Amino acid sequence: MEKSIDRWKSWTSAGVLLCCLVLSAALWKGYLDGKFNSVEALQGYIAGFGILAPATLIMVQAGQVVVPVLPGFVGCAAGAALFGCMGGFWCNFIGISLGSILAFSLAKRYGKAIVIKMFPGKRFERWSAWAAESKSYTAILFLGMALPLFPDDFFCYFTGLTKMSAGKFMAILLLGKPWCILAYSYLFSAVAELS
Repeated sequence: MEKSIDRWKSWTSAGVLLCCLVLSAALWKGYLDGKFNSVEALQGYIAGFGILAPATLIMVQAGQVVVPVLPGFVGCAAGAALFGCMGGFWCNFIGISLGSILAFSLAKRYGKAIVIKMFPGKRFERWSAWAAESKSYTAILFLGMALPLFPDDFFCYFTGLTKMSAGKFMAILLLGKPWCILAYSYLFSAVAELS
């Protein structure tokens, strides 16, 4: 029984890693093709998927957390313009949440090596030491999830290196992140209506 559980965990890890690689390759190709250069370009790229456009936005937003190739607010703007305030909100929230959980899980699973590859240099050393020792890290992580323009993808990876449990991380994410995305959705849908 234990061997089958270990085998299942190995297959699950391999599947998640394969999905990450495929998603990364697709995002990288879109990035190289100039699909992420502006809100309008991203909007056109996502709209080109027709009925699968909401799922595409979810994948793009998940991917931009795991492989930070564009700021999350660009996807939020494209989502609000394409699907309206609440439609954009749900697509963006689901995508960003999935990407945040994946980044956290990758850091938990593969440790410091993957985070150093994503964020090389002194920045890693400074932030990892602070995250491991700070008594206010949980509060700052919550504020970072709730506030716009905070580098929360960076913090998802770093949080995976701390002793924080997955349950606590997901609670912070699910309680803090909606407010920022909702604010973006209202703002960008209002701008889209004025255009």
